[in-house]
Formats: sequence, C-alpha cells, structure tokens
Amino acid sequence: MRQIVLDTETTGLEPSEGHRIIEIGCLEIVNRRVTGERLHEYLQPDREIDPRAIEVHGITDVFLRDKPRFADIAERFLDFVAGAELVIHNAAFDVGFINHELGLAGARVRRIEDVCSVLDTLKLARQIHPGSRNSLDALCKRYQVDASSRTLHGAVLDAELLADVYLLMTGGQVSLRLESARSATENSEVVTKTWRSSAPLRVIAPSPDEEAAHMEMLKLLDEASGAPCRWRQLAD
Repeated sequence: MRQIVLDTETTGLEPSEGHRIIEIGCLEIVNRRVTGERLHEYLQPDREIDPRAIEVHGITDVFLRDKPRFADIAERFLDFVAGAELVIHNAAFDVGFINHELGLAGARVRRIEDVCSVLDTLKLARQIHPGSRNSLDALCKRYQVDASSRTLHGAVLDAELLADVYLLMTGGQVSLRLESARSATENSEVVTKTWRSSAPLRVIAPSPDEEAAHMEMLKLLDEASGAPCRWRQLAD
C-alpha cells in the first residue's frame, strides 16, 4: 500500500478569500515504511502573506520572490501522488487549498480526490481519543514523538512528525527511516537469540471488556488502512 503524508503552508486561512499555498511537503510511505522519497516545494503565491500566517510558519514574501508558482509544479505533484492514499491532519483545509490551486493552474485534474483517496488523521485521532486534544502537537506528546525542533510550522517537518504519529496511532509501529531499518536488520540476530533463550511466557487471558476494546481497535485499524490489519488476520 502506498501512502503520501502531506502538509501545506499558506498565505492565510481561506482560499475563497484569495489565499494561496506557499509550501507543500509530501512524504512517501509504502507498506508502513517511510521510503525517503519526497516532494517539497516553496511557491510564489502572487499575493502578500497575511502577517498572522507569517507568525505561524515564518515564510516571508521576500523569501518566495524567486520561487516557482503552483502551476509550474502541478503536473509533477499530480504524478507523485496519483493512486496513493493521502494522509493529512485536518484534511479539509489542505484539500480545499490544493483543489483551489489545481483549478487556478488549469491542471488535468481539478479535484485531488479524483486521483487519490484521503485519510484525515484528525478525524481518526478523535475516534481513538474522544474528548482529548488531537492537534499534531498534542499527538506528538501522547505518542512520545520528538517535536522539539518544531518552533515554527513547516510542511516537510510537519509531514515527518505526522508520519510517525500516524504509524504509532494505527498499529504501534514507528516509521522506520532508512537508518533505523538498517539498525533493525543488524540487531535482528541478537533479538532472535534473546527470544530463544527466554523462559516460557505466562499467558494471561483478557477480560471480556479488554477483548471488546481490542476488537474495537481492530475495527478502527481496518477502517484506517482499508484492509484487514495483521492483528485481525491473527485473531481470525
């Protein structure tokens, strides 16, 4: 399964008021592993950035003066994401801006939903953690994802953090970057030896409430991934 974790930064809050995308970051996940493939662009919006937006992301009009426009990268962006599932936090915001930009650019596709499915991790987090704060910052704290470098919002950094949060939230597996994957391979022999030398494990049967909660979580994971999760296969 191919997924693209996506985030944008914009000149303001509403495309209907003429606001535009000024940064887009896309990070590829294949079969729950971050591959290292990404698309990242800063974009010239042909309008001034709202001062309140600059306080959030720190991107200025001067910095964007020589950057390409969305129309210049639209087809490359569509090629990169086509056929994937987009993983976006508060998806309605980013999808609204992307569709606005596709329309202005006269791209071959006017609605990103026509070439991608969309998973909103904010909605998913609200299902898993009802009544809790589910901003990206709050989820990073809950899942112990290091967000100490996030002094300002940024499309690529936020996509990286969201990838880690999403993978932890939907199965407990951290997004293994290439270095981590190599490390895991190198250490696999040690792990195997340790397991084989361990004493027999005591098995404690779950209570009815615990089993019901487990099955409810499997249902959420099935809905998030669009297919039966591995734990569901083991349960069956």
